Amino acid sequence: MMENHGNLLHNIQSLISFDETEKDIITGLFKEKTYKKGDFFLADGQICKQVGFVAKGLMRYYINHDGEEKTYAFSQENEYVCNYESFIPQSPSSKIIQALEDSVVLVISHSDLQLLYAKVREGERYGRIAIEMVFLQILKDINSFYTETPELRYERFLKNHSDLQQRISQYHIASFVGVKPQSLSRIRKRIFSKI
Repeated sequence: MMENHGNLLHNIQSLISFDETEKDIITGLFKEKTYKKGDFFLADGQICKQVGFVAKGLMRYYINHDGEEKTYAFSQENEYVCNYESFIPQSPSSKIIQALEDSVVLVISHSDLQLLYAKVREGERYGRIAIEMVFLQILKDINSFYTETPELRYERFLKNHSDLQQRISQYHIASFVGVKPQSLSRIRKRIFSKI
């Protein structure tokens, strides 16, 4: 358990500095939670009440659009998981976050995050930097969806998530790229025939 908190502390320490007392505050506020494959971190229409740090496992972000699932992001080990669009204003989410593998996530509630901001000297700075990083990634993902071909999106997926291709089904990768699984097979053949 402390190993999971150790990875979280290392991540936070890459953004801000904190002393031993603040370290104890941080580890006390983040609670370990397990999710089985298929469990929802956040279901459609729920309010996102926590931010998570993935200690082990893999999460998928998607929306239901006209009865079809559209995957738009993944969170894996040492990354945060949250729908900030729902979390910050505490309003219902149209996005869904689901475990693709059995996962261990260190979660902090909205109210406990406010405590972290108040009790840790650079807590608010940590929150701002973490949100900025998430915001930039979302902008890149949205931009790529509108400006890149499915083939380019798949190549970027391979470059940015090469370690995930064995962990994610072709169905979910196709959804992320924005094509049907059959089209993904054709894209894969074209890309790998060039190598």
